[in-house]
Order: sequence, then structure tokens, then C-alpha cells
Amino acid sequence: MQEALSTEVLEQRATRLLVASPVGRASMDDSLPAIHALVSRSLDAYGGILLRGFDKLAPAGFNALAASFGRQLLRYEFASTPRTKIEAAVYSSTEYPAHQWIDQHNEQSYTREWPRYIWFFCDRSAKEGGATPVADSREVYRRLSPDIRERFARKQVRYVRNYGNGLDVPWQQVFGTEARDAVEAFCRQRSIQYEWRGDDGLRTWQVCQSETAHPLTQETVWFNQAHLFHVSGLPPAVRDALLAVVDEDELPRNAYYGDGSPIEADVLDEIRAVYQESMLSFPWREGDVMMLDNVLMSHGRAPFTGERRVLVAMSG
Repeated sequence: MQEALSTEVLEQRATRLLVASPVGRASMDDSLPAIHALVSRSLDAYGGILLRGFDKLAPAGFNALAASFGRQLLRYEFASTPRTKIEAAVYSSTEYPAHQWIDQHNEQSYTREWPRYIWFFCDRSAKEGGATPVADSREVYRRLSPDIRERFARKQVRYVRNYGNGLDVPWQQVFGTEARDAVEAFCRQRSIQYEWRGDDGLRTWQVCQSETAHPLTQETVWFNQAHLFHVSGLPPAVRDALLAVVDEDELPRNAYYGDGSPIEADVLDEIRAVYQESMLSFPWREGDVMMLDNVLMSHGRAPFTGERRVLVAMSG
């Protein structure tokens, strides 16, 4: 049985990622004890580990790898982007057009409940581009202006979503049900405000954290999606097309300070710039698996050409 691993560190800007590979040829199963031991002693320090050079998994094997860490795998609930279920708790990554950039974010940090861990599996690498960049959320927090950190901590972030206008993911898909009473129960349990509108419309809004403390290390991290939900985060052509058919308060999603006041453009510009300054990017290789501590490390997606299939699993 082959259990030995070799490691190296990818470092770019302010983010480090630990890369682990087998010594010789091995499957993930062959090296699972060593992988578990490496994750246990290193994930809190790096925030992410890339497993590279192992025999390629099938989607079911990827599901089994994520489940082997003993935490319950999660369904993709209260989704903000379109995804497809592939296998058990394995989903496609966000199905946005290939030419679009997806900004850095911690998974489901637009809610008050989020996955602790997220895994990515490169089933098929793109012909060009298609990286999943990562950024250390501790470093992002440290680099932001104290004034911005204080303002967000005091006001927090309000996320407003409108469903049913045909412009984004329908509420039936987001909540995984056709039943309005089930949607209402879900919202009440999570302190999400809601309002039914028209024949099949729904608006939700929720005030959430701007930062959080890592549950083990107690380090403070920047942890929200204000810059991603805000209308200014859309590509200009998409933003103009949407605003040509709906008013700003009817947009599929938008972000405000928790009191409902607008977030200043220069503040959003600084947040996006800090993410860019902190980001590490690497080209996927077919068969790669990346495990992230979802509190310590954000992720995004670069534009790409050709076919690309990166699968995702999450756990509590």
C-alpha cells in the first residue's frame, strides 16, 4: 500500500496553497490515511490543500473522498447560482457562461449558515483558462482599510433577492420545492424575510455578517459577498441589459448595508482590489482535487475556452 506523500507550497501574492502528491503511482484510497493526517495538521495553517498526481477519481469516488472525513455532506440549499446534481452530494460548479469571471467568495457567506469545507474535483480541464483562484480570507481582512472593516462590522450586509421574473434562478430551484409553505418555513427558520409578489414572484432579504472568526483558530476573516451580489459586480453589458427591463430594486440580487443604505462605489472597488492583490491562481490538471477550509479561503472562477468540468462537494 502506497501512503507516502510529497508536498510543496504554491505561493502567490498573499496566499499559500499546500500541494500533496503520491510518491510513485497511487490511488486516493491507497493514500487516504496519509491524506487525512496531512489535512489534520496542515489545513488550518494553509486554508487549502491540492491533491495532485493520484489516479483519477470518478464522481462517486470524489463523493466518497469528501465523505471519508466524517462530516455530513451537504445539499446545495438556498442556491445563488445554477448548478446540477451529479452524484449523491456532488454538484457541478456554477454554470455561468464560460466568458464570465466569477469573483472571489466564500461559499454561501451570503447566509448565516455555510459549509465548513468545500472540495473541487477537476474531471475535465479547460482548453485555456478556467482556473479556480483562491485567496486567504485572513489576509483579505488584514489588507482592507480599518474604516471599511469597522463600517461593515457595525452595519453588516443586507442581501436582497427577487425571483420569478425569468432573469435568474427561479425560487422553485433555489428552495428545492414547489410549495410556498415550505419556502416560508425555510425562511422563518433562518431569519430570512420574504414577500410574495404577483402571480409567481418572491422577494427575500436577510442581514448577515461581514466578518467572522474561524471556529478553531479564532482568526478574524472577511466573510461576505457584498461585492459579488452588488449590481456593480455584474459585467457592464449584463447590468445595462437588466436595468433596461427592471428597476434597481427589482434586480435578481443586490447588496446594501444592513440598514438598507447603499454601499459606496469606492468601498466596493477597494474590496475587489484587495481580493485581486491577495489571489493565487493555478491551472487545473485533470484529476486534481482541492480541499478548502471555506472560512479561511475564498474561491472564484476564471473565464475559459473549451470544455471544462469541475465538480463540487461541501460538508458541515
